[in-house]
Amino acid sequence: MKVAIYGRNFDLGFKEYVKRFFEILNSNNIEIIIYKKFFDFLKKEIDLEADSVSVFSKHFEIKNDVDLLFSIGGDGTILDAITIVRDSGIPIVGLNTGRLGFLASISKDEIETALKAIFAKEYTIDVRSLLKLESSSGLFNDFPFSLNEIAIQKVDSAMITVHAYIDGEFLNSYWSDGLLVSTPTGSTAYSLSVGGPIIVPQSGNFIISPISPHNLTVRPIVLRDSSRLQLKLEGRSLNYILSLDHRSLMIKNTEEIFISKAEFKVKLIKLNNNSFYKTLRNKLMWGIDKRN
Repeated sequence: MKVAIYGRNFDLGFKEYVKRFFEILNSNNIEIIIYKKFFDFLKKEIDLEADSVSVFSKHFEIKNDVDLLFSIGGDGTILDAITIVRDSGIPIVGLNTGRLGFLASISKDEIETALKAIFAKEYTIDVRSLLKLESSSGLFNDFPFSLNEIAIQKVDSAMITVHAYIDGEFLNSYWSDGLLVSTPTGSTAYSLSVGGPIIVPQSGNFIISPISPHNLTVRPIVLRDSSRLQLKLEGRSLNYILSLDHRSLMIKNTEEIFISKAEFKVKLIKLNNNSFYKTLRNKLMWGIDKRN
């Protein structure tokens, strides 16, 4: 088995667990290739046995070459990892060094058990859909896809107006601080914090959620993910912020945005003792009630 490893800098409190992670990989004769920037950080913190690992810097260097990718960090690290995996079909395993960890669900105390299950192929593949961005000026041309959401937001105190069309039919003009278009995966992220519903993965939906709308009767709406969404911008400002998950840039108010479902999906490894509903209970603390 050959695995790729992608990660961010972690706190020293996690150092011993990462060290043990590599010890287990080496003891099972796993071939290892590490993202270059993460490798440069790791070699300062732990003994990697550098002669037993190789490094990569670009997504095409691991395409068709590894069995899976370990993401060491939080959910944001997995969003980063998706820009590396892209449409290669490489499954991602999330080891959580962050806080909440909806996607990076394997805690530091579960690493040994999780690796044993993965080596024994005691897991399922959780397939997640992505959003695709198209624009009049080719924004995010290198990788115009997002797993959680696409967001348009204001840059100053003035509200913005976003005119939304679904499959060519006018839906609404959102007068607000911004607008989110989210996948089911993103329904437990930013969308949830602005009042959007939780959507079960693989449900085949998108969510449109306004950010602090001026008209309080305007509420999130759930659409079929076969829909094509068109957004036109209007407001006093000349510029707005456009974000695809954690990646952001400034856009002109003349920009025209189209959003649809991506042609490919991302694979996440889910251990057999885990489920979406169990994650909801644990991460959102639904069971923290003395009556339970």
